[in-house]
Amino acid sequence: MSKKLNIGLFGFGVVGQGLYDIIKTKHLNLEIKKIAIKDAHKQRTLPAHLFTTERDELLDNPEINTIVELINDTEAAFEIVSRALSSGKNVVSASKKMIALHLKELIDLQQKHGTSLLYEGAVCGSIPIIRNLEEYYDNELLHSISGIFNGSSNYILSKGFNENMDYDTALKQAQDLGFAETDPTSDVGGFDAKYKLVIAASHAYGVIVNPDDVFNLGIQNLAANDLQYAREKNLKIKLVPVAKELDDQHVALFVLPKFVNEKEFLYNVEYEYNGVIVQAAFADQQFFFGKGAGGHPTGSAVLSDIAALRYDYAYEYKKAKERTSLNFTNDIELNIYLRYEDEALVETLNFTHIHERYYSGSYKFVIGKINLQSLIDNQQLIANNKAFVAFADQLAGVNLAAEATVAEEAF
Repeated sequence: MSKKLNIGLFGFGVVGQGLYDIIKTKHLNLEIKKIAIKDAHKQRTLPAHLFTTERDELLDNPEINTIVELINDTEAAFEIVSRALSSGKNVVSASKKMIALHLKELIDLQQKHGTSLLYEGAVCGSIPIIRNLEEYYDNELLHSISGIFNGSSNYILSKGFNENMDYDTALKQAQDLGFAETDPTSDVGGFDAKYKLVIAASHAYGVIVNPDDVFNLGIQNLAANDLQYAREKNLKIKLVPVAKELDDQHVALFVLPKFVNEKEFLYNVEYEYNGVIVQAAFADQQFFFGKGAGGHPTGSAVLSDIAALRYDYAYEYKKAKERTSLNFTNDIELNIYLRYEDEALVETLNFTHIHERYYSGSYKFVIGKINLQSLIDNQQLIANNKAFVAFADQLAGVNLAAEATVAEEAF
């Protein structure tokens, strides 16, 4: 028999409403007792007695045994989750930034108080990647994890590539549909994808990395010339986070736009959809596909976690406990495409090898090999130059097809 869950819900926005819509269609052994909100005057679709602006009404209520945290205030979310775990309440959260920034503390709190924090909804919406990394791949050597982790940026890229829509119009549409925030920096700048990558990598490799140490470069500087170049090469541009094991001591993490060809899974992942590619030593390459944005897709992942808590499910963090020799590094060479204005930028970045250079009026680009640390050291210079950088093994003559024989060189 499953135990009854009495839920205290923090947040009733897009995901909170989506979760409630799904719950009311099910006959599960759970009940939402109280919903904490920020704006007491906003019109709600549920009876007023369910809502409160006082967090302590949920956290200090002994009848509530489960907290579901779905707010967008990172530090407030951490306070809520840490208090709940410390007081014996299990928690489900979809706050990817909060979890990525405080993961070590949250793991320690679970172990100290014997409570469980689940967060499938924080990574790639409806795709059950965390549970699969925890359970299916727990004894598997993983060469790499990559994919499309942010539905907002992918929506913008799809609109630009498939419909020739300009960046600002595509961004406005994404915001109107609830895929992107009012301040889109986290989505289009690759920060959101980075937080999700950090969380996924902790389960894949047992390495807990400070997000501030992980390089992310987004699509803000994407221009019509870049899209046209991709079309001419029969490629598409996607924003791709990558976690790759380099050897038995090092794992690299980064987020960059990437040229992908029609043979790659990510080529056909469009609009608000996400896709995750897991390259394993024995299971080979596997692909997960699903909606990565929206109230109902994310709400379904949150509900899956809630349902698992009825049977006392908890992450075991097996690889974090077993592996002590694997460390994060930014010492990795990448083939990149750089579209730029100022020649001095190319010299400053110190390419170790240049495969191709092109000059035509205002359109200039270079394709070559560079150490990731050089991109990190010159990130502000790249931004000031309004340059566009993309991972470009496809353009450097490197075969990135899905065959297992080249899997270890794919990223």
